[in-house]
Amino acid sequence: MGGVWSYPREDFGLVETGLATRQPGPGGWNTPTANGEAWSGSRALAAHRTLQLPAVVTVTNLENGASLTLRVNDRGPVNPGRVIGLSDRAADLLGIPPGGAAQVSIAVDGERSRALGEAVLGRPPEAIAITTAPRVAVASESLAPPPGARSAGPAAAAIPVTAAAAEAPRVAPREVVLPETVTRGTPRPGRIYVEAGVLSRADAAQRLAARIPGARIEAFGPRRDQSFRVRSGPFQTVSEADAALERTLAAGVSGARILVD
Repeated sequence: MGGVWSYPREDFGLVETGLATRQPGPGGWNTPTANGEAWSGSRALAAHRTLQLPAVVTVTNLENGASLTLRVNDRGPVNPGRVIGLSDRAADLLGIPPGGAAQVSIAVDGERSRALGEAVLGRPPEAIAITTAPRVAVASESLAPPPGARSAGPAAAAIPVTAAAAEAPRVAPREVVLPETVTRGTPRPGRIYVEAGVLSRADAAQRLAARIPGARIEAFGPRRDQSFRVRSGPFQTVSEADAALERTLAAGVSGARILVD
């Protein structure tokens, strides 16, 4: 999406920051999402590039302190500089204006995500079509029993076995509606950065930073087990961060992202 590959994976403890935007939906109101549910701008829904579907996340608008727990059921946003796409209803509840972007933090609710996944998957498994083996004619004849053998009763009639599996009826995913409860906290806006990557070796971080104009290396963690992040910024505006992300992606750093710190 947006010229950048993303690789979905299960992550029930994900916490991240970035910029949120409005998600237009896969094709308008009530059209199927990536996991087969229905998208509607009038419901609090979200899209994420890599989280398991469905998932439950709490999104906090760092600029005004509003928080909302909602369901992620689609892939997106297309813009690789945005961490999450929100339906119109979710964006309105969080105070994000149309056409704008807001600093947000995202935290996956692991327990509710697992429960939601089990509820959605609680349906008959799809049947696997099995091709039956070809049948051929078998010739038979009656033989006298060998000497000393006792005579057995008549053979029981063979019971035909059907090898083809009947296809189970397909059941649409069951949607679980979450309450649209907005909590208010203290605004905590941060500074916007473009992070190219986090590496365990200083020389690897130096090689990565050399490819990106204006990037610097920050060491963190205990001295014996330090990690090194390569960043550009901070940026005063979203447009500056978007331009820096474009330059970083053009340099071949496909894992770069915009975050708030």
